[in-house]
Amino acid sequence: MIRTQIYITEQEKKGLASIAALRNVSQSSLIRQAIDDLLAKNTDGRRASVLDEIAGIWSDRNDIVNVQDLRAGWRRRPLG
Repeated sequence: MIRTQIYITEQEKKGLASIAALRNVSQSSLIRQAIDDLLAKNTDGRRASVLDEIAGIWSDRNDIVNVQDLRAGWRRRPLG
């Protein structure tokens, strides 16, 4: 582990100490858990779920060119 220092408010410190005492864990452990939770919510899994949610949101629009139709008219050049 890497040691680091953070600044928190007096209210945050009191709340953290209270929760740590209730759960019988260290304040450091609570902070690490909060960081782990934040990272888990913002990883690729979350990104994928957001992309799934927004997929097709413009499917009913008529003012957007269909890319397949657009590319169908392109002339293909031979490779090499």
